[in-house]
Amino acid sequence: MTSPSKTRLLITGAAGRIGTGFVAEYGDRYDLRLADRPGAAIATTAHETVTFDIADLAAFLTACAGIDVVLHLAADPSPEAEFYDSLLDSNIKGTFNAFRAARDAGCRRVIFASSIHAVGGYDADTPISDDRPVKPLNLYGASKTWGESLAHVFAHSEGLSSIAVRIGAYEAPWIKDHATALNLSAYISPRDLNQLFVRAIEIPDLPFAIVHGISNNRVKRMDLTGTIAALGYDPVDDGFAIYGEPITS
Repeated sequence: MTSPSKTRLLITGAAGRIGTGFVAEYGDRYDLRLADRPGAAIATTAHETVTFDIADLAAFLTACAGIDVVLHLAADPSPEAEFYDSLLDSNIKGTFNAFRAARDAGCRRVIFASSIHAVGGYDADTPISDDRPVKPLNLYGASKTWGESLAHVFAHSEGLSSIAVRIGAYEAPWIKDHATALNLSAYISPRDLNQLFVRAIEIPDLPFAIVHGISNNRVKRMDLTGTIAALGYDPVDDGFAIYGEPITS
């Protein structure tokens, strides 16, 4: 049963690590509709769940019915993903459908899970500001720049509030064995990313923003000045403090 006092939130890709972590921490804060592809195991029985192919616009539109905000996490997350085999449907068509369906269903906002890979071509000498041009080094990163561009189009041409979050190196087992200075500078903890999502969901009167999803790392791959100004983001973790001195190989 939905609550009139709670934001009605659709999370796509809800079976993934990021979606699962968000629901575990903030599941009681919203009226959730959790979505993933057919066959995916969404780890909850406390919320409404749906399965559909995000490349199917009609199915996406049905999933957006009665929703206030769409948190669009669904995508192929691999930097090695093939374009025709996966990215075209998952990251190109699926991302367009998220914005198109949300706008047509009367949602007030889409939060798009972009990636640090959208600006991965910059060197590590200075933090990447949020006003730098996109600079991907792989097709996955290029697919995320598509989503950021769609966010701008739908915000400024169709009046749909759209926020793109460039997610850094989200907490994962691989980080321990690959704790290089570069990876730790891009680190984001689950609680910091979850906080950032909450602020993106709840901030009023923000037509469009591209924000950076990293923790308060001692050295930062992306600059957080604009993100803090736009959303009041207050990260508490530091990848270098969590994992110690970076390894060199």
